[in-house]
Amino acid sequence: MSNIITAEHITKSFSAHTALDDVSVEIPRGSVYGLLGPNGAGKTTLIRVINRITLPDNGRILFNDKPITQQDIYRIGYLPEERGLYRKMKVGEQALFLARLKGLSRHDALVRLKEWFERFGIEGWWNKRVDDLSKGMAQKIQFIVTVLHKPELLIFDEPFSGFDPINANLLKEEILRLRDEGATVIFSTHNMSSVEEICDHITLINKSKNILSGKVDDIRRAHGGNTFTAHYRGDATLLQERVKALCEVLEGEDSKMGYSTLKVHIPHDEDVRAVVAAINEAVELRQFTEMIPSMNDIFIRAVNGTL
Repeated sequence: MSNIITAEHITKSFSAHTALDDVSVEIPRGSVYGLLGPNGAGKTTLIRVINRITLPDNGRILFNDKPITQQDIYRIGYLPEERGLYRKMKVGEQALFLARLKGLSRHDALVRLKEWFERFGIEGWWNKRVDDLSKGMAQKIQFIVTVLHKPELLIFDEPFSGFDPINANLLKEEILRLRDEGATVIFSTHNMSSVEEICDHITLINKSKNILSGKVDDIRRAHGGNTFTAHYRGDATLLQERVKALCEVLEGEDSKMGYSTLKVHIPHDEDVRAVVAAINEAVELRQFTEMIPSMNDIFIRAVNGTL
């Protein structure tokens, strides 16, 4: 898979603060790519460098394998975290105005806006003032005008902020649909459950540096730590006696609906089969499952330096 964006050794400082320190990132075409990190880590600065809102002190951005130009910005849709609409305008009037700024004709803009307003169930708001919109409703309008011109690359900074769970799920579905139709999506977020649900790849930035990049599934599996849970029926004391020489017993839980659980850490992959065999000999084994850590766990461990 080729890359739509390649950031090579990006450095950016503001006065005495280094916002990005030799950051390199590759964004595969047709993916949903998450930029993660605590507040002040450098995520928004990287997004602004990609958009040419600010230029790097060192390094370069490639768009489709060529140095990005101002003309390429028309092929990018950007929804910043600091959002705003002209509050005294009517909703439809403003949406049409912003669509025309993206280069759409009035006819094409009206057709596409009608489709999107119906998809989001807000067609009744066309002639209402922006002042009357809730925060979530205003964000729907801004999302629509960001994607309306069908850009190759979509960049969303904290897109789920202010949305209730139902509308957040609607937005996730639309992001995945846009990806499936050929767009590449970059978004920064603090919502780790969203990362697991829709991201194909992530980069974690902390203290201005890229400290972790890769496919979400690969990262979760790589940092699983060989921890497993056994669901069984039988003597818990006998079971722990049989396996303690082969692995580290982390915790156990008494029977629920006839089955108990035991969590173990097996340091070496080659010992997994021996542990399973020992459990089978001691008790009735119902299920033996590797515990894959959540992205939230990985995020916390990486930021705290314990990954």
